[in-house]
Amino acid sequence: MDVDAFRTVHAAGWDRLRELTGRRDLDGAGADELVVLYQRTATHLSLLRSSTTDPVLVDELSTLLARARARLTGTQRASWRAPVRFATRAFPAALWRLRWWTLATTLLFLVVAVPAGVWVTADPVRQAAVFGSDETVRRLVEVEFAGYYSEYSHVSFAGRVWTNNAWVGAVCIATGITGVLPVFVMVQNAVNVGLVGGLMVASDRAELFFGLILPHGMLELTAIFVAGAAGLRVFWAWVAPGPRPRRQALASEGRAMVGVALGLVAVLFVSGVIEGFVTPSPLPTAARIGIGALAELAFLTYVAVLGRRAAAEGETGDVTDADAGDVAPVRG
Repeated sequence: MDVDAFRTVHAAGWDRLRELTGRRDLDGAGADELVVLYQRTATHLSLLRSSTTDPVLVDELSTLLARARARLTGTQRASWRAPVRFATRAFPAALWRLRWWTLATTLLFLVVAVPAGVWVTADPVRQAAVFGSDETVRRLVEVEFAGYYSEYSHVSFAGRVWTNNAWVGAVCIATGITGVLPVFVMVQNAVNVGLVGGLMVASDRAELFFGLILPHGMLELTAIFVAGAAGLRVFWAWVAPGPRPRRQALASEGRAMVGVALGLVAVLFVSGVIEGFVTPSPLPTAARIGIGALAELAFLTYVAVLGRRAAAEGETGDVTDADAGDVAPVRG
């Protein structure tokens, strides 16, 4: 192919495409012409790539077509808008919608943990049956429980508990469709906390137990309760989809609850930082618990203020309609 002759023949069309691409406003005729010239130039580029090695002209047309394509399809919104929307509307709205489910998982935890603690507190024989010999119990109460929070460096320990708790939360949500596994995770954690707490109380170490659990535990357990609630919400969307088709209801709630899982990663990061740096710190017990209480209050305020407002405006935590795709009309 004679590249110079090819350029001479088609340069006017390329210049016209360049002109239309650079215009701020296009009427209907101009937009139609832009489409035709774009398609024609794309054909020219294909011919050049298959029959010539002129890199300059190929790069020139590739750049022109990229700009024309952006002009035709429009530009995406600034990337920061999506995370801002998620943090200020979608995530808090989803949390607000989960408030009664979260209360239910919280009550489930307490209904299991408190009796478990009372049960193990009442009888040393039960303590031995659960935890082992007297020496094992003594070592757990006097050394291991407190030592757990200072075994690793602050950064390493914070990272460990963060990733572990994020994994537990993700499992609760990912397996929520079963309706069973989130409950199992809640009950398992409640039993563990209740038994250890009961043992510490029975050994006159209640102050140590609550002094080490509460600073990070308030926010951490709240996040786990939310994760369990999110999983059960997905299950309920499958069981009782309402006026929507079951598949559509499950998809909508599933997308919203995946958003909850992502948001809880940030919440659990905060609780991990508190557990890694505040819980084992030499601060007075009241100060450490106060820091944990402030973090919990900030989270609850975030949900109550931003979440209630966004939910009242119709936000559900699902992705936008443009991202969700088209759905069939339903009754109701």
